[in-house]
Amino acid sequence: MFDGAWDRLRKLLGPRTRGAADGAAGAPRAHRETRQHNLFEAAAVYVSACAEDDERRIEEAAGWVSPEALSFGVNELACRAVIALARERGESPQSVARTLLGLPAA
Repeated sequence: MFDGAWDRLRKLLGPRTRGAADGAAGAPRAHRETRQHNLFEAAAVYVSACAEDDERRIEEAAGWVSPEALSFGVNELACRAVIALARERGESPQSVARTLLGLPAA
């Protein structure tokens, strides 16, 4: 279910580097936005774009922050989502995470 999203994340985060003069991680000067985006906004747009298979928005959000910041934001979003689902379902976060990933119960 999420295999394609993880592959895209690895592809987008792998080769990028953050240049001191660039301001945005690996983004060409012509494509950078003037408004600063925070890492949580970038993660929210990135993850929702992955879920909708929207390559344009995936690449746009990935250029808003450094690869490390995006990775941290995606991780934080995943943790919060698993906790929210666990509370909603009355299950443990581990059980919900395993279910979402299609893994057998531990």
